[in-house]
Amino acid sequence: MFCRDCGEKLTLRFMENEGLVPYCGNCGKFKFPFFPVAVSMVVVRRTDNRIMLAKHAQDDDFKLIAGYIKKGESAERTIPRELREETALTAVKWKYLGSRYHDAKDILMLGFLVTADGGEPVLNEELTEVRWCDPAEAKEIIRKNSTAEYFLNAALTDLARKK
Repeated sequence: MFCRDCGEKLTLRFMENEGLVPYCGNCGKFKFPFFPVAVSMVVVRRTDNRIMLAKHAQDDDFKLIAGYIKKGESAERTIPRELREETALTAVKWKYLGSRYHDAKDILMLGFLVTADGGEPVLNEELTEVRWCDPAEAKEIIRKNSTAEYFLNAALTDLARKK
């Protein structure tokens, strides 16, 4: 590990209430590990509560819409930006579902239930297929044992409470 600020090799040093933490001798500061954060969205169509699942380029599995949070951006600003960029749909409202570490990409995923207003998603270089599903179909075709399935199940539990 190297310091993000000066490039110096980091050493582990004990920090009260934290344990061993990377430390830069050149900067004289503890440097907590950094990893990216993204939003994962269970997108529900406002008119009929159908759930959008999508196949992304270079992938044959149906997944949720997701996107990285940019530096200086909040999760709340990322949701409408990413949904519009990937599908051309508008996010009307959203609700936080929880978080989960996604080991495959070394990323913290923040799950949201997102209501989209009308229209049909536009396919682009990121998305090769989009399908609006009822809850049973969504559970059937989502990638099994995935972070997407975890957030889908949380969203379905939340939606069932509203009935």
